[in-house]
Amino acid sequence: MPNNSWNYIYDNFDPVAFHIFSFPVHWYGMMYVLALVTALYIGKYFIKKDNLEFKDGHLDIYFIYIEIGIILGARLGYILFYDTHTAYYLTHPWQIFNPFDTNGEFVGIRGMSYHGAIIGFFIGSYLFTKKYKSPFGRMMDLVAISVPLAFTFGRIGNFLNKELVGRETDVSWGIYVDGILRHPSQLYEAFLEGIVVFFVVYMYKKYQRFSGELILVYGASYGLFRAIAEFWRAPDVQIGYLCCNTVTQGQLMSLSMVAVSMAAWIYFYKKSLKA
Repeated sequence: MPNNSWNYIYDNFDPVAFHIFSFPVHWYGMMYVLALVTALYIGKYFIKKDNLEFKDGHLDIYFIYIEIGIILGARLGYILFYDTHTAYYLTHPWQIFNPFDTNGEFVGIRGMSYHGAIIGFFIGSYLFTKKYKSPFGRMMDLVAISVPLAFTFGRIGNFLNKELVGRETDVSWGIYVDGILRHPSQLYEAFLEGIVVFFVVYMYKKYQRFSGELILVYGASYGLFRAIAEFWRAPDVQIGYLCCNTVTQGQLMSLSMVAVSMAAWIYFYKKSLKA
């Protein structure tokens, strides 16, 4: 069995990076902020590199729109898709973003859903493009190339926060979580959903046929690699496996994301041929 500092990393790692007065600042939160800032500057890089026509300051304003949409969507998505106390939150909506536990201790906002964040992101994007009359498809293409590498930091944050842990294993690089050796699935996801998806979108970019196509490529590739990564990720404890002691809620939603992206791609591709 493995027996080194890597396998027991959580025994000596503090998820709190530092305190501001009495409020703890977690590594997870720092990674989340780093992911958002990275996405913003990757977007600015490709605007300059590809000489894209964006008005000055629009990307910064758009960033605010989607950040609000992502936070609201991620939290509400978790409550609707994963939380076992959905009815409580729907009848006590002021508790949805309450960062304190029942003892008054600051614990932060816990429980976020990626798929909920996607819904919030699209709503925020739609509202922005309607108000500022910016082409929706062109904005989505920029997002598709900007998000994946930034998303890598989010998954690293999950790892540092000891959440979304992997399934039990006996591999030598496994991590002990509460005495059980598990896959470091968050790092697998950081690689597959972040780095690999970026290269898929980036390489496909030269074959782009219509505006907005890259976001559909992103959706399909992310959904596929997320579904693959779920084979090493433990299911949510409150849900468990949906089927055959293998299929998870995350896989079902990710494969649905692939199906929707592919159906939309076929529709818009045929439409582009008639234009």
